[in-house]
Amino acid sequence: MFATDDLQQRWWTLEAKLVERFGKKPDLEAILFLIGIQQFGQIKKKFSKEQKQDLMHIAVCHLLAPSGYYELEGIDKDGWPHFRQLKPMPDMKPFEQENFLKDHVLLYFEELGM
Repeated sequence: MFATDDLQQRWWTLEAKLVERFGKKPDLEAILFLIGIQQFGQIKKKFSKEQKQDLMHIAVCHLLAPSGYYELEGIDKDGWPHFRQLKPMPDMKPFEQENFLKDHVLLYFEELGM
């Protein structure tokens, strides 16, 4: 079995759990958005396009922080977390980048007990 096979199987399992919870299959961007909202800690009825991008950025920074790529610098007066990049991301092809991020998403949900 290849590592990517295991990753794909774990990803499908997570997707199935999210479908069960939300009623539809989320893509990676939707999952990042959900993680960003959870990390932001404030739920609004509507986020602007820029805020949605910021939420996904928060998610990526939070997900990659345990691997030493980012650290939380602080939270601004509006409650938005700000991260500092500690080291550059490794050079990867798009498919490898997606799998790298998926692996970190899976670790995040494992820590939450999902």
